[in-house]
Amino acid sequence: MYFVKVYVTYKDSVLDPQGEAVKGAVHRLGYDEIEDVRIGKYFEIKVAKSDRPVEVMIEEVCDKLLANVNMETYRYEILTLEEA
Repeated sequence: MYFVKVYVTYKDSVLDPQGEAVKGAVHRLGYDEIEDVRIGKYFEIKVAKSDRPVEVMIEEVCDKLLANVNMETYRYEILTLEEA
């Protein structure tokens, strides 16, 4: 079994209004050293072993469902879980 961590964020060229709002709040709290805040999504996915490569399945799920590839980028980590 695999445990996959997927991180989805806006591309650098896309305005992140939520991130800007958080950055403003952080500055109002006195943390002027913080230069940028980007908001994203995080997914944890468990995948059973199969004949299909896990990388292919995760790429397809990200491209078709988890990320808007026009505006967002994603990265993922694949960990192998020991069978109990």
